[in-house]
Amino acid sequence: MAFALISSKICSSIFSYTSTSSSAPNYYPWKFSKFRICPSPQTFSCRCKHELSAVDERNFVLHDALDASGMDTTHARAARVGFCSQIEKLCDIERETSISVNRRVDLGRAALHIAAEDDSLISHSSVPLPIDDFIERLDSLSMGYCSHYSSSYRSSPENFLECLERYLYVNKGFRRTAEKTHIEQRALYLNSVLTHRSGSVSMLSIIYSEILKMLRIWGVLDFDVEIFFPHDSHSCPRGYQKKKSTESDQLHIMTTQSLLVEMLKDLKNAFWPFQLDNSRSPFLSAAQAAQCFIGPNNTTESAFELASAKAARHRLQRGVWTSVRFGDIRRALAACERLILLKTDPKELRDYAVLLYHCGFYEESLQYLKLYQQQAGLGSSDELEGEEDGAAAAAAAVEELIIRLKLIMMEEGWSRRGPQDSKSILFNNSEPW
Repeated sequence: MAFALISSKICSSIFSYTSTSSSAPNYYPWKFSKFRICPSPQTFSCRCKHELSAVDERNFVLHDALDASGMDTTHARAARVGFCSQIEKLCDIERETSISVNRRVDLGRAALHIAAEDDSLISHSSVPLPIDDFIERLDSLSMGYCSHYSSSYRSSPENFLECLERYLYVNKGFRRTAEKTHIEQRALYLNSVLTHRSGSVSMLSIIYSEILKMLRIWGVLDFDVEIFFPHDSHSCPRGYQKKKSTESDQLHIMTTQSLLVEMLKDLKNAFWPFQLDNSRSPFLSAAQAAQCFIGPNNTTESAFELASAKAARHRLQRGVWTSVRFGDIRRALAACERLILLKTDPKELRDYAVLLYHCGFYEESLQYLKLYQQQAGLGSSDELEGEEDGAAAAAAAVEELIIRLKLIMMEEGWSRRGPQDSKSILFNNSEPW
């Protein structure tokens, strides 16, 4: 879908700007022209401890673009810095540490920083999300267990965990949100789950692990526990005594890194702007929307996509930036940027790049695609078929997108448009031809 025109452009003015700053980092292979990023005067540094060449040094697009559109991103930037302050503690050992024994990364606080950033992006509130208040709610849950089940301290580990689950899922009423096609949005943010007591399996796992952490700090828990992370669509996380674990339990142990990735992928998938065909991967859906990857039903799909793009453009002209059917590109971009900061999978660079393409950030999109190919070890479209579902199709789509972007870069006069010209083309066409 030419949702190039859905989010072509997060909002009507978000990408219609040109910077004349000459302070572009020296790792960029060319000068920015049409869409150079202008950091706001109050820019927070967002660096992770384990430097990964250009990724951590590169300015992401979202916050600067919102600033350029006149939105105040102070709270969003502060929340991103808070998130980075947690993940910078992810040494190699910590990345593989089970969430039930993790001591360095505060998963609850990291999840609340994610919620605070997204809340700032969509609410434009003049006050930040009160993270410390929700941390107190987590602590109160642990205190509540101590007051309700103090007799379980001297019982067997099995009875202790049974009491803990009864407290969490019966007395406190926490439940897992029913998953149909998509998880409801509020189930993906820890502050909302603490308020409404209904959440995704990732959010419930965080709450469970935070209670265990506090009980261990207070000396109440004196045996090793693992948290069983269910991979079905209805079970809730549960604890079990590590000493009695079996080899099959290893598949259900969630590490600190894998839980953070799970949380962010839930957000990325929930707000991904191309959700009309859930049988394809998010990247392939977005690539086809750019007409870089054509399926077997080309004629029917193209007509439908054209109608969808026109409807999307009409919504954008009226200032409606998101809808249930078409995701939210601001929060999808935010999730992609955080996943890139975690440095777990080069494909996150690819997914981020295709969103930038649809937002009109062509130069940046091309850079991230090239960086993806470098880190994934792909010189061209010879990605091994069978490495993942649709790997060959995804590699071909990457090549097609790169070719398309290079053609855009070559279009005479495209990079020399002034601010007014840039604004005028936002709703006329996503590309220069």
